[in-house]
Amino acid sequence: MANKNLNQAKSAKKDEFYTQLADIENELRHYKEHFKGKTVLCNCDDPRVSNFFHYFSYNFEQLGLKKLITTCYKNQERDLFSQNNSERAIWLEYYGDKNNNRVPDPDEIGIHYFKGDGDFRSDECIDLLKQADIVVTNPPFSLFREYVAQLMKYEKKFVIIGSHNAIHYSEIFPYIKTDKIWLGYNTNQTMLFAMPDNYEGESKEIRQGDRLETKKVGKVPGITWFTNLDIAKRHEEIILYKLYSDTDYPKYQNFDAINVNSVQDIPIDYDGIMGVPDTFVDVYNPEQFELIGVGSGDLAKKIGVKKNYRGRTDIALCINGVNKCPYSRILIRRRQKNKEYEFPETKSSVAAEPKAEYGKN
Repeated sequence: MANKNLNQAKSAKKDEFYTQLADIENELRHYKEHFKGKTVLCNCDDPRVSNFFHYFSYNFEQLGLKKLITTCYKNQERDLFSQNNSERAIWLEYYGDKNNNRVPDPDEIGIHYFKGDGDFRSDECIDLLKQADIVVTNPPFSLFREYVAQLMKYEKKFVIIGSHNAIHYSEIFPYIKTDKIWLGYNTNQTMLFAMPDNYEGESKEIRQGDRLETKKVGKVPGITWFTNLDIAKRHEEIILYKLYSDTDYPKYQNFDAINVNSVQDIPIDYDGIMGVPDTFVDVYNPEQFELIGVGSGDLAKKIGVKKNYRGRTDIALCINGVNKCPYSRILIRRRQKNKEYEFPETKSSVAAEPKAEYGKN
């Protein structure tokens, strides 16, 4: 069911996956210091029913926002799933509570009509983008590459939702590698989205803004928040304790690197290139490691991965005479040479296990 929903979004350009308020709150609570005095833009939302609009309008004063702008793509009915078939698209502008009732009343919200359809790529929407300091939204799954490219072109700060697989995109990974984009706190998770009635899913009572409604919902796996706002998480060191041995860490046949089967198995004393599962990016600390590349496809070709026994550009192993290609590898290397520590009990110099206070895995 969940994979079918993702396939619908990719093949049929069905991108109407509406984010739950609880998921927005759970991620954005880590960014509150970034919003003070800022203009926030939510440019892929129907502002009258969007949970992104609800979060920022009801927390406007607490966050210390300067202005909130939300845009709507061809939808002027108060119906979450109007199939984008109305004549006019709108955008809303909110400057905060004026009557001290702590509620964004209709007369406090400026309503403006687009001449066009409200597409984030239109000149009208780009003009609003230029006004924004931070963009926060759930962009269309099928247009994620194009959406991110626009944010980078206009040098915008952002917190957005996408597929975890995007870290492998040739248009996205270079931004991650050069520390222009990184992953937020909630990564590679199955999330519950509200969806149109023509999607497959079950009906469930969910919160839409300040009310409960019965909507079609679906669970979608591999959902990740992407950002370029500095957060504490990306400065936490990954705790490592294993030591390298050539039997435990075989080398690839077609690239000079060792294979590591899990993040916690990264050896503390190996300074060469390592292939690790892509979940490494969830806990990646750029001060501890550098990203070299991706172990398959066009990105692998760029770093010199040769064709494997199947004639494909995927890093490959041969273990006990059996060839195989480990799934979804990211190639990394540590930034600092491993230090030697002396245990008082033995006076021997060996790689010591880092202390727990340095961070979490």
